[in-house]
Amino acid sequence: MLDGMLARKVGMTQIFDETGNAIPVTVLRVGPITVIQKKTEEKEGYNSVQVGFEPISEKKVNRPEKGHFKGIAPLRYLKEFRPDNINEIQIGQTIDMSIFKEGESVAITGISKGKGFTGVMKRYNFGGFPASHGHRGPRAGGSLGQRTTPGKVQKGKKMNGRHGNKTVTITGLNIVRIMPEDHLVLINGPIPGKNGGLVSLYKSNR
Repeated sequence: MLDGMLARKVGMTQIFDETGNAIPVTVLRVGPITVIQKKTEEKEGYNSVQVGFEPISEKKVNRPEKGHFKGIAPLRYLKEFRPDNINEIQIGQTIDMSIFKEGESVAITGISKGKGFTGVMKRYNFGGFPASHGHRGPRAGGSLGQRTTPGKVQKGKKMNGRHGNKTVTITGLNIVRIMPEDHLVLINGPIPGKNGGLVSLYKSNR
């Protein structure tokens, strides 16, 4: 079977275990996904399966994309996952959340919330300067480079700029509960992205 699935982040809540302890969880609406294309080592150089997620109106799909789906109902998002045995996968096959089980360790990839243009104190948790006489910029980043040699700002210098809105992967999360009737999976702790955002849920042995 595949090593992951696509999901939507619903939001956060809490549940209680048998001893009454509250567990913060993130609710994901997982799958189902449909197999669109198989990529083999003989043709593409690696084994992979392209799947589609969430139906979309045919009016929003151009002619090349309609030919790519080849009789399958158009889907909004396409992504590749690695299969255990590609010979067991069939084009048009629907895969649901049954590939996961409660207590399993997973990794989640999503796009973090964008926070716009921020300074170094908010972006990198800098301490800032004393807000006393003689300091004109208590929230500034301080010295940016050296003198004549090398005479430039080094690459990777922590400076102000766009904060968030980048791909983030969190590993070591556990599946607390699976609700197959509602296509919901409860993950312990927070995951990247806003409510309603698209995330990838992977099997993980970390």
